[in-house]
Amino acid sequence: MRNINKILISACILLIYSSLSYAQNNNYDVCVYGETPSGITAAIQAARMGKQVLLLSTDNHVGGVMTAGLTATDINNYRLIGGIAREAFQKLYSYYQNPAAWRNQTRDEFFELSKKRTFTGKNDSLKMQWVYESKVLDGIFKQMLTDAKVTVVYNQKIKRSGGVVKDGTVIKRLITTGNKAYSAKVFIDATYEGDLMAASGVSYIVGRESNAQYGETFNGIRLGNVIVSETNPVDPYIKSGDPRSGILPFIEPRVAGADGTADKRTQSYCYRLTLTDDSTNLIPITKPKSYNPLWFELMARIITANPDINLSSIITFTPMPNKKTDTNHLDFVGASYDYPEAGYKQRNKLDAMHANYALGMLWFLGNDTRVPQRIRDEMKRWGLPKDEYQDNHNFPTQLYVREARRMVSDFVMREQNCTGAEPAQESIGLGTYMLDCHFVSRMLDSARRVRLEGTYFRNNRPYTISYRALTPKKTECSNLLVPVCLSSSHVAYGTIRMEPVYMVLGQSAGAAAALSIATKQSVQDVSYPELREELLKAGQIISLTNKK
Repeated sequence: MRNINKILISACILLIYSSLSYAQNNNYDVCVYGETPSGITAAIQAARMGKQVLLLSTDNHVGGVMTAGLTATDINNYRLIGGIAREAFQKLYSYYQNPAAWRNQTRDEFFELSKKRTFTGKNDSLKMQWVYESKVLDGIFKQMLTDAKVTVVYNQKIKRSGGVVKDGTVIKRLITTGNKAYSAKVFIDATYEGDLMAASGVSYIVGRESNAQYGETFNGIRLGNVIVSETNPVDPYIKSGDPRSGILPFIEPRVAGADGTADKRTQSYCYRLTLTDDSTNLIPITKPKSYNPLWFELMARIITANPDINLSSIITFTPMPNKKTDTNHLDFVGASYDYPEAGYKQRNKLDAMHANYALGMLWFLGNDTRVPQRIRDEMKRWGLPKDEYQDNHNFPTQLYVREARRMVSDFVMREQNCTGAEPAQESIGLGTYMLDCHFVSRMLDSARRVRLEGTYFRNNRPYTISYRALTPKKTECSNLLVPVCLSSSHVAYGTIRMEPVYMVLGQSAGAAAALSIATKQSVQDVSYPELREELLKAGQIISLTNKK
């Protein structure tokens, strides 16, 4: 009996402690889940409107890919980026005005290199700069959050099962893998993956719709060119000429379907590496321990078939301040499909695969004897910077998740909204970038030729993005806003998915969250005229008529 009483007492203590653990994790007005630039602007805007705001970072950083290598910001029309996003770019401009910020080159020398690569990289009249070093923007973002009095808690991942407690359509609290609970009146999912959205029972899609679903032209499967050419296709087999040896990794054995039909594939992901050729700040690229030569065999055969190929045709080195680069096009085609729905352990494995692929490709280009000597010599100029990502072996901390889940709400942003054929109503910001999708897959056609699949690129004019794309169906969740994995078709997402636009949408979500609380209304019932007025007051640009 005494033992039973001890067990009961222990159980009661544990229950009380567990209840106190939840209670002591505080109630907030707004809980922003996700440390992306969108989450940062959402948190700052809500805080500036007098709300108590919590920002939960899923790791030990803030800034997403903008502080992890994607430093050549896709701003093709800087005059249409306003609000908090513009503030951040103006702070970058101010930082780099100081000669002390330039360690191994002058400001003028750098911008001469940058002129034709990043839409000029700066604008002196507006005092904006959108090319920078990751560590610099990291410091700016943290200071902006501090100035706004946003509470930031690091290393908080939502439980993938049972991580959201709801009362009807209202989220009451979010529970993390560490069994911490955070309560709020309004929640904002600003992650690249949409994990809070999914855990909240909100409808979403992964992959590509058919063209027929929304009357689009760029959606679904899109079979492209033969690699290397129709008359000289690259050999797809592990042992050249021997089908019995199997197909090279990440080449699909057949065309998955007719052009324009739906599937579950996502465009390729990559790490946007920061590299440098400054010998005083350089760590040489070494062969990864888990180097898999078969991952690079296709590239070796492409190079052999194109002996005059240039390194810049394989990967790009966009100049960044202080002799650094934003290195792009290390896309691991075919490796991203499972990522959106994967659990954390599986995502960690996929992160590591992408990292090994990126470093492995650099090592291959600098060392494999099938690569022309001139390319090897050029590649060996570059290495990882000693002064970036010092807590992660000088490697970026965030995988570039170009597209994961996308919410399906009562309104879906479509190709027609982004081309101007059907302007979206209730605008909260403008998109300006091209319709742009990286390769999705490589497939063998009926003639056993490797063909690229999934890409599109089309110039575009500025277009409006509707507030309704940020709100779930009211019957599913009434106090959640989704500014990153918003309600959009695959085609529309290909232009919306730029970080400055995410920042604009995040600020709009923060303003809507504050208004929802102030008026005691669901996020779906927030008055658009009131939201519009609040956004204009905060410097947001929501139409071509109010650009600055």
